[in-house]
Amino acid sequence: MLIDLNNKVGLVVGIANEHSIAYGCAKLFHLCGADLIITYQNEKAEQYVRPLGEKLQSKHILPCDVQSDEEIEHVFNNISQMYGKLDFVLHSIAFAPKSDLQGRVTDCSKEGFFTAMDISCYSLIKLAKHAEPLLKDGGSILTVSYYGGEKVIKHYNMMGIVKAALESATRYLAYELGNNNIRVNALSPGPVQTRAASGLEEFNELLEEAKQKSPLHRLVDIDSVGQSAAFLVSDAAKNITGVVHFVDAGYSIIG
Repeated sequence: MLIDLNNKVGLVVGIANEHSIAYGCAKLFHLCGADLIITYQNEKAEQYVRPLGEKLQSKHILPCDVQSDEEIEHVFNNISQMYGKLDFVLHSIAFAPKSDLQGRVTDCSKEGFFTAMDISCYSLIKLAKHAEPLLKDGGSILTVSYYGGEKVIKHYNMMGIVKAALESATRYLAYELGNNNIRVNALSPGPVQTRAASGLEEFNELLEEAKQKSPLHRLVDIDSVGQSAAFLVSDAAKNITGVVHFVDAGYSIIG
């Protein structure tokens, strides 16, 4: 393992279960030597997340609903008290109400759109704001997007607009935080069978299309996404910022 994250402290936000992209990334962070703070959304999610955090030897598994300013502040106050610093943050969160996600963009509700934008995009900005003072020696903020933010993907609907906003936020945060040696990047994996993806209509069809059309003719998994994530939060990627990195077996190069 060439990536060295020893003596680095990372915050991982977005693990829902063992199939989560965030968990695939956290496994690699741990394997590379990082100390991790793991968060879970609520009490219902805790029963799935806490055993995974313990498997990653995380000593700090904390509640964090990103719509709650108080819970976000609690997480960062704990990090400040426990470590006094932070080296990287992984933001891997996406949500839209099912009725809005599965309907036409033209028909989506204002409430559903605002909810999706708040949880999936604005939360990155909130986390970056709280992380900035703790990223004292610089560091990395990493989020997770999807190709539907760049091109129209059938059935991705409203979430495509939200991911486009997330990718734009990545670039602006990279520009603003660069003076403090803080890098901000986005990973854009190919379709992965996660709980969030299960809300998309005809998702199995999307998986098969990605496998057939990608130059490597295979799907990605959470471990391969995690390998890319570990590189991007490491010092090996110290000159990479503001970029959306495709991890999709080449699917994004096909028109």
